Amino acid sequence: MSLPPLALTSGDPTGVGPEITLKAWQALKGRLPFALIGDADLMQRLGATAGVPVERIATLAEATAVMPRALPVLHQPLSGPVVPGKVQPEHAKATIESIRQAVALARSGAALGVVTNPITKKVLVDGAGFAYPGHTEFLAALGGVDTSVMMLAAPELRAVPVTIHIPLAEVPHALTADLLERTARILHRALITDFGLPDPVIAVAGLNPHAGEGGLMGREDMELITPVLERLRAEGMRLKGPLPADTMFHPGARETYDAALCMYHDQALIPLKTLNFSEGVNVTLGLPFVRTSPDHGTAHDIAGSGRADPDSLIAALEMAHEMGTRRAGAGETT
Repeated sequence: MSLPPLALTSGDPTGVGPEITLKAWQALKGRLPFALIGDADLMQRLGATAGVPVERIATLAEATAVMPRALPVLHQPLSGPVVPGKVQPEHAKATIESIRQAVALARSGAALGVVTNPITKKVLVDGAGFAYPGHTEFLAALGGVDTSVMMLAAPELRAVPVTIHIPLAEVPHALTADLLERTARILHRALITDFGLPDPVIAVAGLNPHAGEGGLMGREDMELITPVLERLRAEGMRLKGPLPADTMFHPGARETYDAALCMYHDQALIPLKTLNFSEGVNVTLGLPFVRTSPDHGTAHDIAGSGRADPDSLIAALEMAHEMGTRRAGAGETT
């Protein structure tokens, strides 16, 4: 079965996105087709310096044939020159348009999935009035879904936060039974359809220290989390918890489950990034298309220096290809 290529967004062009894209092509050119949606002139200049051939293409379908000899780029022009490492809000509209175009290609079936290079959210707000807290929420809007779920995945751990980009003080109010149930269902389905696990086990972290310790350290674990888990277990889902978060992530514990469902952002991301910072992948679950991203930011401090590590982007491209292949094999549209 011939599968379409992946669509890779430009991300913030003043960050490390252009550099890691060129390095990812060098690593993957013989086995995994993708095309960058970005400024072809910029990439050709950078590619000439790095010894990477870059070729402008007219349609995404051309990427598969071009990939073995050059990085394929669907030209999406920037508004002016790029200064690596400098905050340039004038490029915000082009950055956003690259994401829109990649999603449109995926939803039409022209792309196997979407992989996003890192963005700088404040730059998008300042330069284009970006109205979303981050990639995850914007992609949910483009995908036409009310709820999407952020997963951080590495060989050592898959972790999902129920609440994401909100202050810690707001977590107990934002954490509702409905949100927890919807997140658990989306995670469970994704583990089956996208990760090929027919009967996944999910470990669920408590909100409070020691998972509340019977109400002594907070009652949310027993009054909110436990009833939701019991209801889902009655349907056949294999759920462990609520568990004390401080004992969930050592090697022996991780061997007993396929993914960790956590109550807030740092509870999920700190263990993942501690275990494997360089190869973590950000995956958005619950969308009508595959989406992954490297689990790091724009790294303006090293942009243009040649020191950017492409491993997370390479892992994101590989994971998106695997997920898209599974969906295509199951007969699901992207």
